[in-house]
Amino acid sequence: MAYPSSPKTATQSEAVSPKKDSHGGGSWFKGLITLIIVLIIIGGGVYLLSSYTGIGMNILGPAKFEKNWQAIFLSNGQVYFGKITKLTTNEIILKDIYYLQVVTTPLQRSQQAEAGQEQEQRLTLIKLGNEIHGPEDEMVINRRHVIIMEDLKDDSRVVQAINDYTANQPVE
Repeated sequence: MAYPSSPKTATQSEAVSPKKDSHGGGSWFKGLITLIIVLIIIGGGVYLLSSYTGIGMNILGPAKFEKNWQAIFLSNGQVYFGKITKLTTNEIILKDIYYLQVVTTPLQRSQQAEAGQEQEQRLTLIKLGNEIHGPEDEMVINRRHVIIMEDLKDDSRVVQAINDYTANQPVE
C-alpha cells in the first residue's frame, strides 16, 4: 500500500516573495502615463486651434495684435482705427477710436454755386465721441461683421494723423 506523500513545504524563495495580483504590478503607473499623454494631446490641440483661428486668445495668452493701433474693416464698408483691448470669439473691444469721413468742398468758392460745379473730395480722420449722440470712446464690435483686422505701422499716414491730433489737444 502506498502512503500519500507528505505535504510539500514552501521553499525559501516562495515564502519570501509575495503573490502578484491578477491586474499586474504597474497598472496604476500605466494609467497615470496614459492620462498625462491624453492631457498633452488635448492641450496641444487647443493651442494649435487657437493659434490658427485666433479663437481663445484671451484664455491662452495675449492677442495677436501687438501694435498700438489696429484697423478694423467691417462688412458695411466702415473702417475704424483704434486699440484692441479685448479679442474673443464673439466680439472685439476697441478704444481710442477714429474713423474716416469724406469731406466735399467746391473747387471754386462763390456765392452763386452752379448745380454742376465740380467738388473736391478728401478724407478726414474723425475722433469718435463728438457725434450728436455722444458715444463713449469704446466700441464692442460683433466679430461676425468684421472682414479684416490689421496692425498699423507706426509710420502710416493714419497713425501720423492720430499722433498729430493728440499732440494738438489741450491737456486735461
